[in-house]
Amino acid sequence: MDDVVAPEVGEENRSKSHRSWSGAPESLSHHIADAAETFGLSSALIDAVAWQESRYRIDAVSRAGAMGVMQLMPGTARDLGVRDPFDAAENIAGGARYLRAQLDRFDDLALALAAYNAGPGAVVKYGGVPPFRETENYVRKIMGRLASAASAD
Repeated sequence: MDDVVAPEVGEENRSKSHRSWSGAPESLSHHIADAAETFGLSSALIDAVAWQESRYRIDAVSRAGAMGVMQLMPGTARDLGVRDPFDAAENIAGGARYLRAQLDRFDDLALALAAYNAGPGAVVKYGGVPPFRETENYVRKIMGRLASAASAD
């Protein structure tokens, strides 16, 4: 997320009155809930990935070219059937589909998150979370966010 370039999130997206249960703006929370149900994931997990990837910015673009809320790379988006990576519903569904695939492949949340961030090839190559500071921090931050969400329930 550190290299995402996007306009500042509007004041309306910062207000707690415009937040859903998850922390996501109301404009995204129903897409998160739909994707969670469709792909058998927790809404909290999709929410945590969306926050870490883009801070919920629909128009986010990283220096590497990852796009949208879930920061899908162009080739990954195409492979997932995402035609418009800046369409919140498509992007969130695509990111959830990809995350589900990583969970099915690795059967471990930390490894699935590492694969989402660094690619599944890196997880296989290193036999676990790759020793990349960015990926280690990514996994740690999302796992921490999930733990905080669980303790708030």
